[in-house]
Amino acid sequence: MKIIEVIVNAGHEDTLRSIAEQHEVVDFWCGSTSEEDRVVVSMIVRPEKRQVVLDALQSAIGSTEGARINVLPLEVTLPRPVEKEDEDDRRSVSGSREELYNEIEKGAKLDGNYLLLVFLSTIVATIGLVENNVAVIIGAMVIAPLLGPIIALAFSSTLGDGTLMARALWAAITGLGISFLLSVLLGIAWPLDIARGEMLIASGELLSRTDVGLDGAVLALASGAAAILSLSTGLSTTLVGVMVAVALLPPTATTGLLLGAGHLELALGAALLLAVNVVCVIVAAKTVFMIKGVRPRTWYERSKARQSTRLAGLFWGALLVMLLIIVIARHRMLA
Repeated sequence: MKIIEVIVNAGHEDTLRSIAEQHEVVDFWCGSTSEEDRVVVSMIVRPEKRQVVLDALQSAIGSTEGARINVLPLEVTLPRPVEKEDEDDRRSVSGSREELYNEIEKGAKLDGNYLLLVFLSTIVATIGLVENNVAVIIGAMVIAPLLGPIIALAFSSTLGDGTLMARALWAAITGLGISFLLSVLLGIAWPLDIARGEMLIASGELLSRTDVGLDGAVLALASGAAAILSLSTGLSTTLVGVMVAVALLPPTATTGLLLGAGHLELALGAALLLAVNVVCVIVAAKTVFMIKGVRPRTWYERSKARQSTRLAGLFWGALLVMLLIIVIARHRMLA
């Protein structure tokens, strides 16, 4: 639970009290501010009710000059409130749309820290792939920041937010592009040592990412769904982020390494694996957001979001089907 604090003109107190009663908040109280004509109204709200309360508050006072709505953390409240839950509550996200947006927007931020983490994680992943060291590869996944832009891309298309979508797309392309180019350079430099060159081709971790099957697509779908479930229920996404990063960074590094080393056919297989994984993660993430009922607040925004969701769904769905057809055809050719 969290505290929703509203600072507004005193004349809106009865309206806020009505909203609190309508949505059965746990507690409600009023306080004064340093300004005589403004009050502070606070209410303790259950996670499943937070979104509807915030929407009602924004509709009631969103256009009021000087009004402000704050969402504050609440560690514990005593006595413990009686738990109430219905079917709709179980399907909804535990946080509000605004809280999700704030958290996801951070992951789509393209700054120096993001670029540095991509650079370092690619180097670590490349070493792990070449040396056939699983522990090193997992270490690279822990610091890889690629989950954020992918989730933001799915989230923004669900809300119809073109600005966030553009930022997320640019961050994802930049991150994967830097990882690929750096891997190509390492692939060119590494085989200068003949022994290393033989090890490069013999690495099981490297070769395992030069082919893709239906099991790989299922893994990427499960990873994307698990990431959004963790995020929407307020759980830590760190470990799930590692799982998603496994589907993104190693195939990117493998593609660049093999292309730089001159193994074009193997590089093509790794590139196909990367494409399937990216599309599967986005499709799974978008599906979970829709099931969880993430949507804009106003009717107009919802109308725009429906159109965005429909177009994005058709695009990613068609792309996934096309990639799976290519995967199946490739397996039959190699059989």
